[in-house]
Amino acid sequence: MSQHLFKNIDFSKVIEMESLVQYQEGRVVSRTLSQGKTLSVTLFAFDEGEEISTHAAGGDALVYVLDGETQITIGDETFTVKKGETIVMPAHVPHGLVATQKFKMLLIVVFKL
Repeated sequence: MSQHLFKNIDFSKVIEMESLVQYQEGRVVSRTLSQGKTLSVTLFAFDEGEEISTHAAGGDALVYVLDGETQITIGDETFTVKKGETIVMPAHVPHGLVATQKFKMLLIVVFKL
């Protein structure tokens, strides 16, 4: 029996990614799909106004917006990122985000060993 590298997702089945996390009033909901030393894959659903405060991560973080819209600050720049768009937040650079409306994202963080 092989050990799966993904979790919390069905195998050998076509899935609409954004359906794997649901909005909850006043909350940020997350679903980890993979977690390891070099890679993290997580889905998030943010209610409008929810945020992740400014912080720096040890890996490059790619955000792909599945639904809605968010404002992401990277260093001193602020970007509006909408459904179907992506942005990469470089490792060790302070970043944060706020849900300007309800939104869902796929977050992929790649770490260097």
